[in-house]
Amino acid sequence: MPEMSILLPLTAMLMVIGAFAGVLAGLLGVGGGIILVPAFFYAFQVLGYGGEQLMQVCLATSLATIIVTSVRSVLSHNKKGAVDWSILRTWAPGIAVGAILGVLVAASLRSITLQAIFGCLGIVIGLYLGFGKEHWRLGPEMPKGLKRAVLSPIVGFMSVLMGIGGGSFGVPLMALHNVAIHRAVATAAGFGVLIAVPSVAGFLLLDVSEDSRPPFTLGAVNIPAFLLIIAMTLLTAPIGVKIAHAMDPKPLRRVFAVFLTLVALNMLRKAFGW
Repeated sequence: MPEMSILLPLTAMLMVIGAFAGVLAGLLGVGGGIILVPAFFYAFQVLGYGGEQLMQVCLATSLATIIVTSVRSVLSHNKKGAVDWSILRTWAPGIAVGAILGVLVAASLRSITLQAIFGCLGIVIGLYLGFGKEHWRLGPEMPKGLKRAVLSPIVGFMSVLMGIGGGSFGVPLMALHNVAIHRAVATAAGFGVLIAVPSVAGFLLLDVSEDSRPPFTLGAVNIPAFLLIIAMTLLTAPIGVKIAHAMDPKPLRRVFAVFLTLVALNMLRKAFGW
């Protein structure tokens, strides 16, 4: 087991990150996973774990926390009547299928490949958060028929490869199709549940090598990190929801966009060994 001089500061760090991730999940709809994955990666490396499957452990543990965070966020938003249940019902099958495919692909990739994927997609999300305009539109309403059948699995698939909920892709998708931003944030929390539940079920069955498996890891889900994060996000996700309904989050989105882009670039740097 790691020494207490290392374990205690890392525990405190994860608690702070969990609190931050919970607020972000409720406030911006980007989901806490986009913070948790690089945080887990750093924490587990400090503890001396690496190997070809470390990113799988980070993705799986992040997605496990998203189950709890997203449910809490959906319930909080639903009390304000902000969740569009018709979108959730019609997009659910495709998102779930995409999530399952994401687990199958992620399980077969090396950790360094998943780092590169996270870095590239993280930069795309950061650029949209920083430079996206409210008036941008791809259509007057959410896609239906064949277009929905294609897009919904993509949302689930890419989210699992990054270890995130549906907000980072779902919110821009809905906003670009004329869904009001508060409604998009609330509904995207439901996307997180649809993504995380089937993907975590798959990751729990994954056999992880000893050098990539921190203590008390079940399948690819690290239980202590999961418990620490949800303890904090359960407290702070409703705070993010209240702030989201009380203020314009645009300035904070831009600050977070810069932060996310730097995190993604750092992940790419590590992936390419720079």
